[in-house]
Formats: sequence, structure tokens, C-alpha cells
Amino acid sequence: MKRVFLIVLDSFGIGEMEDAASYGDINVNTLRSVSASPFFHVPNLRELGLFDMDGVTVGEPMGKGRHKAAIARVKEASQGKDTTIGHWEIAGVYSPEPLPVYPEGFPDEVLAPFRQQTGRDILCNKPYSGTEVIRDYGAEHLRTGKLIVYTSADSVFQIAAHEDMVPVEQLYEYCKTARGILQGRHGVGRVIARPFTGEEGSFVRTSRRHDFSMEPPSVTMLDQLKEAGMDVIAVGKINDIFAGKGITEAVSTSGNAEGIQRTLEYLDRDFEGLCFVNLVDFDMLYGHRRDVDGYAKAVSFFDGKLTEIMGKLREEDILMITADHGCDPAYRATTDHTREYTPFLMYSPSDRHFAPQNLGTLDSFARIGATVLQYFGMEPKFGNAGVLPG
Repeated sequence: MKRVFLIVLDSFGIGEMEDAASYGDINVNTLRSVSASPFFHVPNLRELGLFDMDGVTVGEPMGKGRHKAAIARVKEASQGKDTTIGHWEIAGVYSPEPLPVYPEGFPDEVLAPFRQQTGRDILCNKPYSGTEVIRDYGAEHLRTGKLIVYTSADSVFQIAAHEDMVPVEQLYEYCKTARGILQGRHGVGRVIARPFTGEEGSFVRTSRRHDFSMEPPSVTMLDQLKEAGMDVIAVGKINDIFAGKGITEAVSTSGNAEGIQRTLEYLDRDFEGLCFVNLVDFDMLYGHRRDVDGYAKAVSFFDGKLTEIMGKLREEDILMITADHGCDPAYRATTDHTREYTPFLMYSPSDRHFAPQNLGTLDSFARIGATVLQYFGMEPKFGNAGVLPG
């Protein structure tokens, strides 16, 4: 029974790509920044080979032939640096254009039909922190019933509403309305429901966030696995990122700790196929908020849990660890994601499947998805995705 556990450390980049400056990112390196924190302690990732990768100049490498995993630095071939494009490319979708972003807010050609179809006016309409936007607009929202619409550096259209003013199911319907409008050149990656509760001065977001994503525009690794009768289990944001396409089972999580716990539970279950995991806290709680120590603690927490994760792997299992973009918490020019290479570590308790080796720099995240399919005896139906050597 073959199982692959593919874990995405959301935003854990390992150094700027050659074109990073064209994205506004100068001298960015998420790994370098978090490794400078006194809270950074990753003995398991070190043994797997994190510090032996191309371009990594921090940490103490294991040395040639001593790391436990097949390792590589991976280049993003797509144009972009966001969660959706990164995950889509891992699964085999190349995006020649970045998803649209709205640093000046959404134009009237988007907002006019949204107002008309929902029957509600809006507040804000500009990039904003999710916690600050409800602090600054929550009271007016409760007085007027207007929806708080905002965006970020990501390709997102977010709607915040107090649960006493707009029931959550109604908020989801408003998001579906927005999703229908936001197509074509305004096709943002995600429309996000952001319900909140509480009183003025103490508003808090609830756990009933929901993402309404664009469907991947072409066949993915997930589609191929599902069509072949394999299990495709999504943990965390994965189901939202792929709009449910190619997924056979999904579980949402409240953050890294729950995501890791769900992964451990799936390690104890019998299934054949892929368990695809996103650990979001690196990006959401620490990267965007430029919290170096918080990011370092989160990576160290994950590293500590690797002992338990690796201890539960069966002989036919493969563990893959990667990322979808960077979000350098020490970079102060913006609070946006950063255009970076990502790490790829592939480990199995059995060395029958591949030999621990340094594969250098790979030309596309899609090489990861292609390698998953290869392990299950399948050829990828997407291009630019040569498999890794065995």
C-alpha cells in the first residue's frame, strides 16, 4: 500500500530567485531571516538536508552523502508568488500570468454588480490587515449593514461581516456572488468569507472563514490520482486552493498544530494515495506580520513534530516537504509574499524507492507533482514536469 505525505510549509522560501527584483523583492530570504532568530532550532530538517541545498548559506550542512533525504532547490516557473499559483504549479499547472491584485482597491466594474446583486453597499475597498479592518470598520458595519470589502497583497477579494448582522451562510452566498463576478481579467485566486463577532473595541474573527477559489484551469496531479481510484486527502487550505477539484476527502484546520495532528492521524490510517497538507501559520501569522521570532518558533515546532511524523512512516511511504513561495519576515519594504526558491526534501524509511542525493536546482514546482505520479506508476498529463531520478 503506497502513500505519499506531501507537506507544504506555506511561505518557507530559501532565497530570492533571479527575477525577484521585478516583483519588488530585493535581497529576500525567508530561511536566512528566520535562522537568525535565537528560537530557530531544526535538527531534523538539518539531518534531512535543508542546509545542503543549492544556494543555502546558513546552518551547518550535513555534508555530501550524509543527509537522509533526496533534496533540491526548486524554481517557480509560473509568474507569481502567491499561494494559489504556487500550489497549482506543484500539482502541474503552469500560470503564464500572475493572478490580478488590487493595490488601489477594486474598480466599479466589479463593485457595481456586487452591490446590485447583494443589495448591500460596501466599506473600505483597499488593502488592509484582516484584524485591523474589523477594528476600524466593524462599528460602522454594524450601524449601516454595509459589507467590509478589502484585499491584500495577495490576489484576494475578502468580505468581513459580523455574525449578528450577516449570518455566516448568507455571507457565504455573498462570496459566491462575488466569485461569479470575479472571472476573466478580474479572476482573483480566492474570494474569502471573514466572519467576526464581539463588541466594538473587541471584535474577533471566528473560525468559520471559507475560501471560494478559482478551479485550476487544466488537469492536475490530484485529478489524475482521483481518476485512477486513489485517495486524495486534503488537510488545511488544500481543498479551498483547488476548489475541491481532484479531492476525495478533506479536513479543514485552525492552524499548524491541528494540521500536524490531522497528518499524524492519517499516518495511522490505511489508504492508498496522497495526503496533501498545507501548514498556513508560517505565512498568515508570522510572514505577513513580519514576526521573525514567531516564524522561527513555528518552524522549530514543526521540526520537533518531524520525529513523530517520520516515526509513523511505513516502508512504502514517502514524505515530501516543500513550500509554495516565500514571505520573508525580515523584509520591511512590503508585507507581501516574496519571490523565492523553495526547498524540496523527499524521505522514505526504505531506500528501495530512491537514494538520498542532492538534485541541485529543479526548473519547476511541477517536478514534485510529476514525481508523486511516477511513484504510483502514472505519467503526468501536464507539461514541463520531468520526474526526479530514482
